[in-house]
Amino acid sequence: MAASLPAAGRDVECGPIDEDHLERMTLGDPRLEREVLEIFMRQATLMLERMAGADRVFVAAAAHTLVGSARGIGAWCVARAAERLQRAAVAAGEKDLDEAIGELRAAAIEASAAIAARLSNDLSGRPHSH
Repeated sequence: MAASLPAAGRDVECGPIDEDHLERMTLGDPRLEREVLEIFMRQATLMLERMAGADRVFVAAAAHTLVGSARGIGAWCVARAAERLQRAAVAAGEKDLDEAIGELRAAAIEASAAIAARLSNDLSGRPHSH
């Protein structure tokens, strides 16, 4: 699984957000960082809501979308879980599909909580760690 991650994500412990990757991707611009994090949170929530009861083709497409979004911000756990879900939507049984959706949901919740805390700290003027 990790082999499919970009070089920036290889051998990175699966934390909610890779701070260094995010800073590189946003060129150190705090407004751009805020914008992409907010977009990711909205997109992850929307895709997970739409997956409920959707057909496998849609689930695979939504998971594929989340792989790219998660990689963009350095949410490697979300990217890995979305990759697993994408594969499960194509070839797995119902139990494996449900487990993969649960794994993605848990990873997305963890990443969203970290993002929300980060954005809240930014609003209060407290620096976030890199």
